[in-house]
Amino acid sequence: MQNRAMIIRHILQTDNQYLAEIIRSTLVEFGANHPGTVYFDSSIDSLFELFRKPGSVYYVVENEDGKIVGGGGIFPTEGLPPDTCELVKMYLIPEVRGTGLGKSIIEKCMHSAYGYGYRKVYLETMPELKLALKVYEKFGFHYLDHPIGNSGHFGCDLHMIREL
Repeated sequence: MQNRAMIIRHILQTDNQYLAEIIRSTLVEFGANHPGTVYFDSSIDSLFELFRKPGSVYYVVENEDGKIVGGGGIFPTEGLPPDTCELVKMYLIPEVRGTGLGKSIIEKCMHSAYGYGYRKVYLETMPELKLALKVYEKFGFHYLDHPIGNSGHFGCDLHMIREL
């Protein structure tokens, strides 16, 4: 699939079910569907409502047929410093991975974060998501030896941060 045929837009309420399915199926695919991860977080069933919070945004990717193929966003996670947001819920279906869509979503998220006045972007992930780790490293994220904020995702044992 070509990246140019994809549309990146803001989340709609009708996207909730499709995004929850993508997130959960991706975590199952990589064997990362364990306690303390977003897999068990009920908020993924109502992402539209979650991302109404000021200082947050969620981008959805749909293909030329209008099928949702992934998304990602930023969120002012509780407990983070005021100048820091979290890059959250970055997931793509297998057919579109490696096409540059992840890069496009992260770029939009970084631009939005800067526009909201954030100066740092934090993320939590897992070793099972090796491809994502490489992308985050290319974007200049570096590893922390401990979590910051209070996401509640104790199953995510890798923590990264990047200055904008």
